[in-house]
Amino acid sequence: QVQLGESGGGLVQAGGSLRLSCAASGRTFSSYGMGWFRQAPGKGLEFVAAITRSASDTRYDASVKGRFTISRDNAKNTVYLQMNSLKPEDTAVYYCAADRRGRGARGPSEYDYWGQGTQVTVSS
Repeated sequence: QVQLGESGGGLVQAGGSLRLSCAASGRTFSSYGMGWFRQAPGKGLEFVAAITRSASDTRYDASVKGRFTISRDNAKNTVYLQMNSLKPEDTAVYYCAADRRGRGARGPSEYDYWGQGTQVTVSS
């Protein structure tokens, strides 16, 4: 089992940047695919980005491609989401999730473990 904890959220003006971190417990972090999802007020859970266990492949939702970058440091048991050129529509609670199969899939049902989330608010 793995426990996940997000950090790095906050309030930022449109056009600004934030870097989210997700620290994982346990010795098997490098075997997990990792994903970032978000949920805006009144909306459902939305895929943002994912990375495979070896970081050989990354995936992005079209709404963030070119602005967000997912990366991981297996030595630190941490996955990151660098968010640039932020827009008010990026405002949401951001969650990281771990996929035991290591694939870094797009669907939330593919993930086995979830963090508690971190709030990102982008003002216009």
